[in-house]
Amino acid sequence: MMYKRYCDVHEFYDAVYSLLLEDEAQNLIPLGNLLIGVKGEDKFAWRDPVNWYMATVSDSADVQLVAIMTPPHNVALYAKDNKINKAAIEFLLNPASDIPFPGVLAQRDLSISFAQAYCAKNNLQHETTMELRCFELTEVNPEIKQFGTLRLVIEGDMHFFPFWAEGMYAADVYGKTTMNIPQEINPYQYRVNAQNVYILEVDGQPVSMASAHRPMVTVCGIGLVYTPPYFTRRGYATSGVAQLSQHILDKGYKKCVLFTDLANPTSNSIYQKIGYRPISDSTMLKFI
Repeated sequence: MMYKRYCDVHEFYDAVYSLLLEDEAQNLIPLGNLLIGVKGEDKFAWRDPVNWYMATVSDSADVQLVAIMTPPHNVALYAKDNKINKAAIEFLLNPASDIPFPGVLAQRDLSISFAQAYCAKNNLQHETTMELRCFELTEVNPEIKQFGTLRLVIEGDMHFFPFWAEGMYAADVYGKTTMNIPQEINPYQYRVNAQNVYILEVDGQPVSMASAHRPMVTVCGIGLVYTPPYFTRRGYATSGVAQLSQHILDKGYKKCVLFTDLANPTSNSIYQKIGYRPISDSTMLKFI
């Protein structure tokens, strides 16, 4: 086997893009990151590939293991055909054992195997940050009750949008019931400028939001799903995600893809009512 680390994102793209595309939905995150790097038009925050870690492990025939890290995020891994190859993991870690990976995100078995090997080499421990399930949708359930109107977020929403975004991060990413107060505008202005966040309005009142992100060849992702606590249990999130999913399909994508926290049975149930079906599970681990 052979380990190769890449400094040129275009060379890395040529080596791994077709392999990652074989599991387009599962690899939505690394594929989306890779395309951001190749286009080179967006270098806000973590998006400049000059700071990335990119590597492959290959046998005599093909790439067997792909690794990409966009600091400060975890290293994301993909094993060809989702087959755990411990020799490939060792070949990745031998030259990379001193790289300060904060954690790993990959298909569950691969994530655990990598974490065990990395921690053994570095005298560390690992703990689970989140168990994720990847869902995909090809057709929206026509029986979903629809509310209001879906529209893009605009400058005039900046009086509430940053607080909604922080509320989503607190609840869905960090599992907290309290949130940080937004201190600067740039991360939220970036979202407004990107024109991929949608607001659901009912009788002129914003009640929920979701984003369409990481558009690929046949799939497009959905994320940033949030409804303020005082608007929950009214079907707004279900309606908003259903409308956005249909909007994505109407644009010509064959599938919508989203990731859920398995610790949140409510969201998992809602998405399946809309028409989403589970296709794979991933585990996010951090090293301590």
